[in-house]
Amino acid sequence: MKFRAVVIIIVAIIVADQALKIWVKTNMHYGEHITLIPNWFRLYFIENAGMAWGWKFGGDWGKMALTLFRLIAVIFGVFYIRSIIRKQYHRGFIICVGLIFAGALGNLIDSLFYGLLFDKGMLFDAAANDYSGYSGLAKFSSDGYSNFLYGNVVDMLYVPIIENKTLPSWVPFWGGENFTFFSPIFNIADASISIGVIVILLFQKRFFKKHASPENPTIETNTPVNDTVHVS
Repeated sequence: MKFRAVVIIIVAIIVADQALKIWVKTNMHYGEHITLIPNWFRLYFIENAGMAWGWKFGGDWGKMALTLFRLIAVIFGVFYIRSIIRKQYHRGFIICVGLIFAGALGNLIDSLFYGLLFDKGMLFDAAANDYSGYSGLAKFSSDGYSNFLYGNVVDMLYVPIIENKTLPSWVPFWGGENFTFFSPIFNIADASISIGVIVILLFQKRFFKKHASPENPTIETNTPVNDTVHVS
């Protein structure tokens, strides 16, 4: 597989990811949702100060550490992709690594630049030890809401498989409580990372299949063998 083909896949994912993020960021209020498929698929605008799928830790310091980690991972990813292409790894594995790389880079762009590019975004509240939302529509501005490395990742895809159902009373511990199955809100970059990782796990035997070749091949012959050595 050629490096150019992987680059095309990566660029396509990043363009789609950033286009949707920018549209949501500038056209939806924080916490607003738009139903696309009733009772299943909607755009639900939130921001994520931490890792994929909304994980976070450590306030501003933790956020800076995560951003730097993403940056190092992306730089390493460039060399790794070139290496596995040169070594002619399985095409499917190369594509999956490209998906993971594209997702990491897509979220890294948010973390690096969104705090500088937009006038509104979540900010860390030291008193509450958490990030707080904001009101109004965000817009591009030279006066950003934060600094370099401190931008928030935009999430918007919400696809609950089961939503707002009441668990039967006989269920231990959670009986009678409200229940939603698959509640994370994510973005195209998160989905790209997850698909890449899941496919690698499912098809790892095929991707890393080794073709064994005998080190000392045996040659069959009908010539009689004896202990006499002829020297001329």
